[in-house]
Amino acid sequence: MTVTTLSSRELNQDLGRAKKAALQGPVFITDRGKPAHVLLSITEYKRLTGKRRNIVEALSMPGLANIEFDPPRADIQSRPADLS
Repeated sequence: MTVTTLSSRELNQDLGRAKKAALQGPVFITDRGKPAHVLLSITEYKRLTGKRRNIVEALSMPGLANIEFDPPRADIQSRPADLS
């Protein structure tokens, strides 16, 4: 994978070059020397966004069912509010 960096001016002057470079890897587009945008090919974009996981899958661990977990019961008592 090749990473290319272009200024906004270079992008405006040669969009074809940026599109060709995006086929090889991400193209960072800078504004005043700082990265501001990234150009990706549609194939790479779909690869990055196509594998969505939910929070349960992201936090799950293999063999989690084999871990014993018996937390103590919380004893929470309410008290009247002091409005003075």
